[in-house]
Parts: sequence; structure tokens; C-alpha cells
Amino acid sequence: MPIPKRKPDEDRSDFLSRCMSDSTMNKEYPENSQRYAVCQQSAKGTQGQQVQDLHYDQTFGSTEELTEDNFVVPNEEDYVSADEVFFEESEIEEFDISVAKPGLWENIRKKKEREGKKYKPAKPGDPDRPDKDAWKKAQSDDDEYNMQSSQLKKMYMQLGMVVKVMDNIPIEFEEWTKDKISKAEHFIETIYDAVFFLSKPEEKEEDSLTPSEAAEYQGRKVQLGKPFRTPKGPKKFSVYVKNDKGNVVKVNFGDPNMKIKKNIPERRKSFRARHNCDNPGPRWKARYWSCRAW
Repeated sequence: MPIPKRKPDEDRSDFLSRCMSDSTMNKEYPENSQRYAVCQQSAKGTQGQQVQDLHYDQTFGSTEELTEDNFVVPNEEDYVSADEVFFEESEIEEFDISVAKPGLWENIRKKKEREGKKYKPAKPGDPDRPDKDAWKKAQSDDDEYNMQSSQLKKMYMQLGMVVKVMDNIPIEFEEWTKDKISKAEHFIETIYDAVFFLSKPEEKEEDSLTPSEAAEYQGRKVQLGKPFRTPKGPKKFSVYVKNDKGNVVKVNFGDPNMKIKKNIPERRKSFRARHNCDNPGPRWKARYWSCRAW
């Protein structure tokens, strides 16, 4: 079976849209998640395209075809205001996935039912539930805490980029670099142990789903064209929009580790000039929405 190949000058999201709508692919891979995985593999393209894709993802974000793995219904408070990320009320429309994509909705419903039975919310003492008092103490000196947090987030972002490049392009490190990596590993382990030492278990409290998690399990309607916060990533925000083929896609944008400082005229002007926001491209691409956030 011939799997579509990405053209040398083809944008990755454009290729994914073409691959996902391919009649042969739909016949061979009727489930969205399976077809999307195959298309993603074929979308890698050349090494040059991979580097360009990585830079775009880190700078702006990505566009995803809807699957049972990435579809989420935001709670009302997750949606942002037009002051935070600009949008026109006239652009917004309701999208009911159970009507528009009944096959995908059925897969989502079954998946949520399976996960619902096995779902175990994070308990006090789990790695992702730091001790509240410890965090309050750590944040007592805002300036120092913010600096440390910013440094760790920067390291996290840079390491993520390095790993993604290494996954696609073999890198031969010199001996001095290998030594630095070994020392860095030791330092990070020390920081890791210190952080989780502060994260003492709290007193027992009832397990519960957050509003966003509850909505993800129950909902099927979303607002097209209205951005929402995504605490679980992969970016700070996401928005559902229609692409050039009329298919609804999910656009992820905004660096979760950086503050948007559009209230500072110089910073806003610099960002918009640097990323050519006077011509941000189509609204189903991450650069368009990154520019709207500024």
C-alpha cells in the first residue's frame, strides 16, 4: 500500500492534512489515531525539514489532526478572553464532534470509558503533588524563586530541543562535552532529590477530577476559534479551527515557560516584527495565533 510522501517544499501540517484525508489511507487505517501515527512517521521528511519543523514547534507550536488522544473539551473557565489572545466573537462557532465526526467520537467515548474505570487521580505524596507548605516556603522570596524557576525552565526547553535533534540526527560529542554531560546529570539528580524531599505527603484528602479533566471525560462540544489554556501542554494554549479543507484541527501555541509581555510596547513591537505578524499566515497555523497573543 503506497503511503503518501512529504514533498520537499511541503509544510508538515499541510502534508498531515493531505495524508489524513487520503482515500487509501482512510481505507487501510480507518481509526484516526492509527492513521495519524502512520502519517506522522511519513511527515518527518528530510533532515533539513526536521530541523525546520523543530524550530517552528519551539518558536510557535504545531497543528494536529483530531484524534481520540488529543481531543479535549475545555471547561468554561479554561477559555481565554480576547484581551489575552485576540479573537473576534463573530469567528466563534460551536462544534459537536459527535455530530461532525461520529466515528471519531465513538472511539473517544470508548477510550474515556476505559480510562474512567482505571483512572487514578494523583494522591498526596505522588511526584506531581508537591507539598503546599513547601512550595509556599520556597516562594517566600519571589525574586530568587522566579530566577531559579526561569533557569530550570530554560534548561528543560534547551534539553528538549537537544534530545529532539539527537533523535533524528546522529551527534558525535567530543570528550570534553561528554564530561560536561556526566557532571550535568549529577547536578540535575541533586536538584531532583532536593525538590522531592520538599514535597512531603499531605494529610489524606478526597480524590477528585479537576474541572478540565471532568470536562474531558464528559463533553463533546467545543468552541471553534476561541483559544483555551492547556495546563497539561504541549503548549500554553490551544484552539480548534477549520483548515483550508474545512476539517477541524487543533492548533497548539505559546511557550508555557515564558510570559507574554505585550504590555511593554518595545517587546510587543520586537516580537511582531521578528515574526512578521503583519502577515501571520493562515489561522490554522501556530504562528497566526502566536501573533494574536501579542
